[in-house]
Amino acid sequence: MEQQQQQQQQQLRGLRDFLLAYNQMTELCFQRCVSNLNYRALTGEEESCLDGCAGKLVRSNHRLMAAYVRLMPSLVQRRISDYEAAGQEAALPPAEPPALPPPGVVSAS
Repeated sequence: MEQQQQQQQQQLRGLRDFLLAYNQMTELCFQRCVSNLNYRALTGEEESCLDGCAGKLVRSNHRLMAAYVRLMPSLVQRRISDYEAAGQEAALPPAEPPALPPPGVVSAS
């Protein structure tokens, strides 16, 4: 039951991330390409600009995701190694403090 809820939450996060990216792309391309709101339909120039803008953002997003997928295994492995090293350091017994001279003996340093 808990695993199903986690999957649903992960799907919702994925949908939210997609919608945020879509909204940002839409806003960016609209601001860049649409200059005249006097007409209901887009002009040929605006439509061409929007196609190019959205296409460029989608292609760059695909390249970014491909790089992320390629690098992610090594990043996960590095985190696991760091975590294991930190666990081993915590398991080591603490170092003994240096021995103190017997009472009444003055150190030369």
